[in-house]
Amino acid sequence: MNFLAHLHLAKLADSSLLGNLMADFVRGNPHQHWSAPVADGILMHRRLDVMTDALPEVRSARQLFRAETYRVAPITLDVIWDHFLARHWQHFTPGQTLVHFSAAAEREIMPQLADTPIEFQELNAVMWRERWFEHYAQPARLERVLHGMASRRPRLAALRDSYHDFTQHYDQLEALFFVFYPRLMALATSRTL
Repeated sequence: MNFLAHLHLAKLADSSLLGNLMADFVRGNPHQHWSAPVADGILMHRRLDVMTDALPEVRSARQLFRAETYRVAPITLDVIWDHFLARHWQHFTPGQTLVHFSAAAEREIMPQLADTPIEFQELNAVMWRERWFEHYAQPARLERVLHGMASRRPRLAALRDSYHDFTQHYDQLEALFFVFYPRLMALATSRTL
């Protein structure tokens, strides 16, 4: 899962949006440095990452990647899942538009940024201004996202080529998402995630 799905599931679980969004920027035991709600959100994000990677549908999705992109498939899949969530937002959350969800998340997170890691603050400055989540629904946007990630981290250069795997297997990936994401939503709603 990437940023949008983590926020969506956190909202369903009534978990800290800040903690769930910030988790990749925090190491170690979050309870040593963060309030209980934020630390619990960080831990929810970590559990969700482990659970998602182990799902049979996600394992099947990884097999769709070529040998040269297989190593970066988990990163690419995280972005792909956000694409399908954004593209089908009204199906999963019919009572609220993605624009309204994104604006509400921004209003909740931005006032809490002062003591967060600087890299996380920089991410937020760009993410909300450029309205990432609304643009995730456009397949071509993923090419830009993957290229940007590859250029920032040279050892992940294969991300550039993984866009081809996404477009080549679009329908299969979409079908897999529709199988597992409702289960994650149910776990989040029941607060068992």
